[in-house]
Amino acid sequence: MQKITTTAATKFGANYAEARAQQLTKTMFTLKEERVEAAKQGIESGVAIRVLVNGAWGFASAGSLDSTILEEAISDACRMAKLVSQRLKTPIKLASAPIVEDHVSAKPKKNPKDIAMEDKIKNALDITKASLSFDPRIKSCGLDYMDLMGTSFFVNSEGTNIEQDKLYVWARITASAQTEGTFTFSREEIGSTSGYELFDTQPSEELGQKVAQRAIEQISAKPPKGGKAPVVLGPNVVGVFVHEAFGHLAEADLALSSGLLDSNMGKKIGSDLVTFYDDGTIEGAFGAFKYDDEGVASHKTLLIKDGVVSGLMHNRETAQKFNTHPTGNARAEDFRVEPIIRMRCTYMEPKDQTLDELLEGIKEGYYFKSFRGGQASLDGTFQVGIQEGYEIKNGEIQTPVRTASISGNTLETLHKVDGVGKDFALDPGRCGKGQTAFICDGGPHIRVSEVIVGGSA
Repeated sequence: MQKITTTAATKFGANYAEARAQQLTKTMFTLKEERVEAAKQGIESGVAIRVLVNGAWGFASAGSLDSTILEEAISDACRMAKLVSQRLKTPIKLASAPIVEDHVSAKPKKNPKDIAMEDKIKNALDITKASLSFDPRIKSCGLDYMDLMGTSFFVNSEGTNIEQDKLYVWARITASAQTEGTFTFSREEIGSTSGYELFDTQPSEELGQKVAQRAIEQISAKPPKGGKAPVVLGPNVVGVFVHEAFGHLAEADLALSSGLLDSNMGKKIGSDLVTFYDDGTIEGAFGAFKYDDEGVASHKTLLIKDGVVSGLMHNRETAQKFNTHPTGNARAEDFRVEPIIRMRCTYMEPKDQTLDELLEGIKEGYYFKSFRGGQASLDGTFQVGIQEGYEIKNGEIQTPVRTASISGNTLETLHKVDGVGKDFALDPGRCGKGQTAFICDGGPHIRVSEVIVGGSA
C-alpha cells in the first residue's frame, strides 16, 4: 500500500497520493412472506487510488493487488488529474490533517461470521411469521437482511497508515394490510455496528408484531385535514427532518452549491431551543466510525447552537476553502468510488420537557411518531411523509391518521420549534447521494407551533 503512494509521487509527479483497500465479506438475503427470494454471500476486495496533481484530483480503482494492474491504475489516476488541471480555474488545496498510525479492531459480542446462514434466515423467518400471524388482515410481509464485515486499509503520502475493521448488521421489515379496499403499509429498520446481538435486543416476535400492528392500526385511520397546524414530532420523525431538511444543507460541498447556510454562518436561523450535531463518535451507532476515508478522525461536529449556524461538515478540500478543520465526514461506499462528504449520526440535542408537557396547550394538532420517506431541496424546502400519526385534541393523543405529510421551509420551521423533550433516540438508515452511506439520525420529541400538514406524501 505504501508503495502505491510512493510510486504516484516519484514516478508520476503526484503532489499528494492516497490508497484505500478493502477486504470485506458481505451477506444479503431477501424474504417475501415465508420464502427466500434471493440470497448471496461473497467477498468484495479492491484498491482505490486518488492523487492530486497540479491542483486537480485524479482517481482510479482496481479489483486486484497485482503490481502491473496497480501501476496502470496509478498512471490512469495521474493522467486524469493532469488533464483536468489544464481546465481548472482554482487549484485544489487540502487542509492539514494529523498523521496517524492506528489499528482499529471490531469486538462484537456476536460476530455475524460465526452465525450460519441457515440460522440468520431462520431468525428472519421468525420475524415475518410473527407479522403474518398477527392479524388476518396482514396480507404480506417482507424482510431484507445485510451484514458486512472485514477490514479497510488507508495510507497516504503524508505518512498516515490506518487499518480499520468494519462491521454492519442491518435489516428492514415491511408489512402491508388490506380490508374493504383500504391498503396500508408499515416499515421498520434496525441496524448496528456492534454485532449480531442486535437481534437479542429486539426479539423476533416483538419486532414482527410491531410492524404488523402499525399497518393494522392505519386501516381505521383517516387522512388529516390539509393546512397549517401545530405538531409534536417523535424522535424518528425529528431525525429524518434533521437529516433531510437541514443535514444535506450543512454538507460543505452542497453548502457551496446552495449558499443557504454559507451566507447564514454565525446567524440565527432557528429558535433558542434548536441545537444540532453530526457525530461519528457514538459507540455502536450505525453511522459511527473512528476514521473517515481520508484518514481523518471522526468528530462530534456542532452544526447549530441555540438556533445559530455554528459549523458545517467538511472533508479536507472544503475545510481548506472555509479556512477550518476537516471534520471526518469524507466517506466512500466502496473502493470503486471517491469519498464525498456524508452525514454520520445527525441529531437534535434534547432539552427538559416531557411528552405530556409538549402536548399541553395544543387544542387541535397532530402527533407524528414515525416517518415513511423524506426529501429536501437545496433551496431549503422539505417534505417528510408520515407512516404513523395521530390527532391531538385538547392536549391528548386521539385517533390515528394515515397518508400524512409535513412540508415547509427549513429556516422558517426551525424558528417555530417551541418545545423540545428530554428523551432521546437514534434510528439507523441509509442515505443516497450518488453513493449509499450507512447513517443514523434522531433526537427527542419536539413541538413545532405551525407546519404545513398534507393528506399524502
